[in-house]
Amino acid sequence: MDLPDRFVARMRVLLGAEADEFLNVLAQPAVAGLRVNTLKISAATFRAIAPWNLEPLPWRESGFVVGEEARPGQHPYHAAGLYYLQEPTAMAVAEALAPRAGELVLDLAAAPGGKSTHLLSLMCDDGVLVANEIEPRRTSALAQNLERWGARNVVITNEQPERLADQWGASFDRVLLDAPCSGEGMFRKSEAARAAWSEQHVHGCALRQARALDSAARLVRAGGWLAYSTCTFAPEENENVIARFLDSHHEFALTPIQLAGAERGRPEWVTANTRADLALTVRFFPHHVRGEGHFTALLRRVAGDAHEVEHAEWTPAPKRVQLLWQSFVRETFECDPARDAVLTLRGDQLFAAPSNAPSLDGLKMVCAGLWLGTARADRFEPSHSLALSLRSVEIGSKTMRLDFDPDDERLKRYLQGHPLDEAGANGWVLVSVSGFPLGWGRRAQGVLKNYYPKGLRR
Repeated sequence: MDLPDRFVARMRVLLGAEADEFLNVLAQPAVAGLRVNTLKISAATFRAIAPWNLEPLPWRESGFVVGEEARPGQHPYHAAGLYYLQEPTAMAVAEALAPRAGELVLDLAAAPGGKSTHLLSLMCDDGVLVANEIEPRRTSALAQNLERWGARNVVITNEQPERLADQWGASFDRVLLDAPCSGEGMFRKSEAARAAWSEQHVHGCALRQARALDSAARLVRAGGWLAYSTCTFAPEENENVIARFLDSHHEFALTPIQLAGAERGRPEWVTANTRADLALTVRFFPHHVRGEGHFTALLRRVAGDAHEVEHAEWTPAPKRVQLLWQSFVRETFECDPARDAVLTLRGDQLFAAPSNAPSLDGLKMVCAGLWLGTARADRFEPSHSLALSLRSVEIGSKTMRLDFDPDDERLKRYLQGHPLDEAGANGWVLVSVSGFPLGWGRRAQGVLKNYYPKGLRR
């Protein structure tokens, strides 16, 4: 691997005697990981059914390293949303922020969705997660990953951090800023990151990170928490950004992070700075842990005024549409998957919107809540999102199901979009793998018409 000369020279100065070991590890293959979706399955149960060897991570009980021979992205369990493919040390920041059920949480730079799905699991999908992405072209991947995760209480927005701060103020219990960075921690995985690196790029990232962090701070309520993370080794983008932030934001204070495998931050790497509290930040180095390079700081807002959250006002769906949904629920489920939400219509698409979401007036919203399906003139057609969000308590004796083993040839045909010859009663059929929902089919005269989304077919 060809590393930038100036990067190598800097790391030799910073790491001293450790530099050779560090650089030798960067020449080795990157480590692959996955995180189990605990909204759908426990880590222990998944490990028992997984077809690959899984090495547990010390900082996340549902996180694992997978072997180089594994291809988890091609397995039907991935299509069912049982796990997210994520770099192992990238799982640390959500663990540090530790959101709780019922809270209002913001992921400020959310795409492609790894940290959003992690936050949602820690919240037990209870409360509201706002997943914001600045780049419009990245919102589709974010939405797709949250859909596969089975997300319900999520709002996806496409806004600049400054706009969100102007709109919402200090409303959130917890805010995560996984800041766009120079990507030094991903050099083993990304040739593009190595090619794009320069000292000027590092300094430019640091300026943008400082601005984004200022906006993130405005969104944290008094007593709330703010997590800042990067996947770079550069102190200019890590300890130095935090030092400058604390010098100008006396209402925030660093908080210790207890994560196995994490090392203290390096205040000694910050030029002309005497802030010993920077040692409360944490770093991951690839020559010490199974993973890549990451930095995390956890800050608490220790002063400030209380701010009243203005909630979104959803327009209730027309009575006709609500009756179509209720009829579908009675025929299909044990209990209503949208029982705690507001039914609202966008075009002909019915959503279960979280009742306690913040006001979205004037903001670019990608979606809000769970897409239940499409309201036709005389019937309701369930969505793929609904299938992937279903909990076991909602699926009952009335639910027509077609369950496959992972290696069943009929399952492969379903995931390719083919109709299946399947005898049984006419109507909507929930297709699953090992008991976990994958999507829908509609059976008529012994043929199952395939409703697996065309964009996901293999």
